[in-house]
Amino acid sequence: MRVISIAAALLLPSGLAAAQQLSVSPNETLEMQGLSVIVDEMHFHPVFHDEKNAGIQIILHGERIATDGAVRLSPTPEQWDPTPTFVKRERGPGPDQLTVISGYPDIHLSYRVTVSPEGAGFRIAVDLDQPLPDSLVGKAGFNLDFLPTSYFGKGYILGETGGVFPRNPAGPMAKDGSGDPLPLAAGGRAITLSPDDPATRVTITSDDAPLALYDARNRAQNGWFVVRSLIPAGKTENAIVWHVRPNVIKGWVRKPVVSFNQAGYTPGRAKVAIAELDPRMKAPKTIRLLRITADGRRALALKGTLKPWGKWMRYDYATFDFSSVTAPGLYEISYAGETFGPFRIAEDAYAHIWQPSLDTYIAEQMDHMSVREQYRAWSGLSHMDDARQAPPNIDHFDGYKMGPHLDSPFKPGQHIPGLNVGGWQDAGDFDIQTPQNALVVRNLVWGRELFGLDWDEDTIDQKARATEIRRPDGVPDALQQIRHGVLQLLAQYDVFGHAIVGIVSPTLKEYTHIGDAGSQTDRMIYDPKLGRDQNNGAYSGAPDDRWAFTSDAPSNDYAAAGALAAASRALAELDPALAGRCLEAAESLWRNQQNPGDRLDRPNRFEAGPDSLDLAAASATAELVIATKGEKAVYAAKLKSLLPAIEKRFAWLGASAARAMPYMDADYRARLAEITKAEKVRIDAEIAKTPFGVPVSLGTWAGSGQVAAFGADMYVLHKAFPDIIGPEYTLAAIDYLLGRHPATNLSLVSAIGTHSKLTDYTHNRADYSFVPGALTPGVLVIKPDFPEQKADWPFLWFESEATVASTATYILTANAAIAVAKEDE
Repeated sequence: MRVISIAAALLLPSGLAAAQQLSVSPNETLEMQGLSVIVDEMHFHPVFHDEKNAGIQIILHGERIATDGAVRLSPTPEQWDPTPTFVKRERGPGPDQLTVISGYPDIHLSYRVTVSPEGAGFRIAVDLDQPLPDSLVGKAGFNLDFLPTSYFGKGYILGETGGVFPRNPAGPMAKDGSGDPLPLAAGGRAITLSPDDPATRVTITSDDAPLALYDARNRAQNGWFVVRSLIPAGKTENAIVWHVRPNVIKGWVRKPVVSFNQAGYTPGRAKVAIAELDPRMKAPKTIRLLRITADGRRALALKGTLKPWGKWMRYDYATFDFSSVTAPGLYEISYAGETFGPFRIAEDAYAHIWQPSLDTYIAEQMDHMSVREQYRAWSGLSHMDDARQAPPNIDHFDGYKMGPHLDSPFKPGQHIPGLNVGGWQDAGDFDIQTPQNALVVRNLVWGRELFGLDWDEDTIDQKARATEIRRPDGVPDALQQIRHGVLQLLAQYDVFGHAIVGIVSPTLKEYTHIGDAGSQTDRMIYDPKLGRDQNNGAYSGAPDDRWAFTSDAPSNDYAAAGALAAASRALAELDPALAGRCLEAAESLWRNQQNPGDRLDRPNRFEAGPDSLDLAAASATAELVIATKGEKAVYAAKLKSLLPAIEKRFAWLGASAARAMPYMDADYRARLAEITKAEKVRIDAEIAKTPFGVPVSLGTWAGSGQVAAFGADMYVLHKAFPDIIGPEYTLAAIDYLLGRHPATNLSLVSAIGTHSKLTDYTHNRADYSFVPGALTPGVLVIKPDFPEQKADWPFLWFESEATVASTATYILTANAAIAVAKEDE
């Protein structure tokens, strides 16, 4: 029997079902104007499990408000709790239905979810292959998660019970010691979320199983609001049946988004804005550039006509070229009743677009240091208890692996002295990923050699293990950061004779720590002879020391060799002795990879491609060619032999190969020019697929890092082959990173440009905050065709998690853009 409370019935959208109806699209989604229902286009991740991008998802009025519609084993599952395994999706059994087959093979639970249009809503039916075993009764249920920032401060009505979605998780919690959240409301068979806001209102009614509403943030800060029904004992067919009615505003059309470089433009460079348009919009052709005067008036600088580009994903795109406007000033764009800006046209528009990435973000990520900025403590002295030997034959929850070979003189669990120095915490978590640390070093060296990076804003005192931001010490920050990264790479080499995979928290409880890196561990070396709560000031009985994953993977050795070779050049004047150690270690690491033997099977953090070793070898060898000024024939010969690999992976290796060109022979230079010409054809074909002039990632991690690398690498190729590669690629990359991209027009670099991403997946994400200069991943395409960038929810790492490697690459790209912009002046 279907039961609907009087209150919920009154809130059902009136008259819309007859006028609008969902139907199955060619992409196998349910679609109508203002509403998309995505059915298991994205799946739970095999390593990271619940990424909040799987199962049944709802896009209402242009915003993804719900996700993870699936059978779950808890009302508020955490990220690494069990997730269902997707088997397949198929049309049917009815002509307008979609059915997903999934299950939990380990516990022999398999089920089907059938989604069917019902007027302006849809029906969800869960069928089990077999009744629930007793062990799952009261545990297995159907969950649908709703985005907290879409519902903060809005109401809900479950049955006859009403409430307001809390801004901060505030319980209730079970008092039985389990730590389980209790529902905000439960017991009815109808719930309306956001009855007070027609843009986010959704009503769900259940045929039989009662509904409950939970706040999963009570268990973990990245949790969502969860609507759930338990699967009844003994039922198989129609074990759960829900009727979901999102309120669709009649005739709703998404407002246009005009995207541009939020930092502005130098006078002489090309200036093209991009309009992202709902195909149902009656889009005006006229667009205006307005100059803002001192008294606040808007003076017409240019009246233009949008030039249609075509369709990409679900939106139409058009361009507005205002390159003819060169007068310095403050401007905004006016289109279809909306204004976008302000931004500058100025000679110094890009004068301060990269420095916060170096002096604040990279500094804040420093490990084995304390980091302060005036009154603010970014981090206490961190991880001085590094590290313990990871055990063999384990798969770590963050993708690290150890096989049977430790490649280490230490026993499992034993303390490894000497690793508590240098390095950067990789991202929003706190691990040291060796290849990513190596890339930071290399990119900062490139920055020094290509652009100077003569910027000193921080004091970095290695003896005191202290960094103070906004306190210059007379030494360029880039050089001191290069030295900081080198200290960790050399420590690994000194201890093991090779690079290691990385250093990471041993337990989920420790790994999910948010906040100050200095409080993640007790900073005292673990001594099993002490009780867990005992310490003597230097040793403690708490086994919280991070694990070192010590596999000797040749690709990591090459990465370290390349970084150390590069650093030997940059540090020659600052610290000649350290520079000498860097080159000696780099050459030793490189030699050891020429006959890697059985080390080729060593596990890395993620499975590497078949040509990954050649990729790593080419990059490292190029750095050694440069470091030895081409005087050692063995490196030049090796690099020349790797030209087929360079051609195959040109997007990754082209710039490295080009930087070594002055030290290589004429045949090498001629062959690289031929490869570059051919690759330009491929690159142009790839970037022509979107209106943005750069390659846009369609993977499970948004692609700003890829765009940054593209911009930097194309600059290097432009300088090497100016008759083949022009400057426009690098300018397109900086435009994308600073706002000219899909979904929004926010700069992807926090605090850079007028409007930027200010809720990041950084160490301070629980505060809905950011670290200045962090390059966030940006726009992810939710399959099949929805570009998304959540501006106000920090917990989607695939859109919001900055990394040290991608941000260091951005520093390169920003400086490259500054250089090529000057070519147009």
